[in-house]
Amino acid sequence: MHTWQRGIGIGALAAALLLSGTACGSKGGGNDGNGPANGGNDAAGGAETNTGAAGGTALAAVQSDGEITVGTEGTYAPFTFHDKSGKLTGFDVDIAQEVAKRIGVKAKFVETKWDGMLAGLDAKRFDMVANEVTIRDDRKQKYDFSDPYILSKAVLIVKDDNTAIKSLADLKGKKSGQSLTSDLADIAKANGAQIVQIDGFNQAIDLLTSGRIDATINDKLSFLDLKKQRPDVPIKVVAETDNVSQSGLLFRKGSTDLVDAANKALADMKADGTYLKISQTYFGEDVSK
Repeated sequence: MHTWQRGIGIGALAAALLLSGTACGSKGGGNDGNGPANGGNDAAGGAETNTGAAGGTALAAVQSDGEITVGTEGTYAPFTFHDKSGKLTGFDVDIAQEVAKRIGVKAKFVETKWDGMLAGLDAKRFDMVANEVTIRDDRKQKYDFSDPYILSKAVLIVKDDNTAIKSLADLKGKKSGQSLTSDLADIAKANGAQIVQIDGFNQAIDLLTSGRIDATINDKLSFLDLKKQRPDVPIKVVAETDNVSQSGLLFRKGSTDLVDAANKALADMKADGTYLKISQTYFGEDVSK
């Protein structure tokens, strides 16, 4: 949930872990993967009104262009990743495409590492971020969020033969792989962990299974997806956080009409069953509840 950060899934994770150690969820961010989820920020950037040509509104600007530019990781399954054919796909990708369709434009995706995601939004590289971004008060001061469309918890993941770490408190002095700007990194630090910077969920799992880190706090949904795709991966969950993370689509401050249009699209998707269909495709259940 970025955060969480959040992280490969839906048939692509095995190949991705073999091919590279790069990753979201957290995060965070998003999460450590967002995820981001664990789809995390904290890029500098001020609150500014997102206006288009001739001083138009944010919605008018994207409708005039005929497309909405969407920032996403592309390495944070099952939220945003590449399938075996190389096509960008995932829960957030499908959601963003459907939102774009319902406001009358096409979605153009720009892939960016989580730690630069919000800076890219500030720099107007994209109009919206779809990457399981956790709704936090500090972010709400700088950015506009859609209504929540993902609910998740963060979990503490270790190798399956690890008997030393059984709770968050056991992270003291241990190496935990986290995206530096994610909520999950904050949790790890608060419990005394030594933070090892990672780009996302996939890299965290690669470092964990190879013994280069002791643990990672990451998005529960990403973990469940990984175990579904690769039940033999030698990792386990030993604890989870108490609080539930809410994630939303992220916009520059002042994008009020664009946010309203996205909220209407999300509400309509839930009402007509489209949201549930997308959610079941990636998770087997409704992740908005």
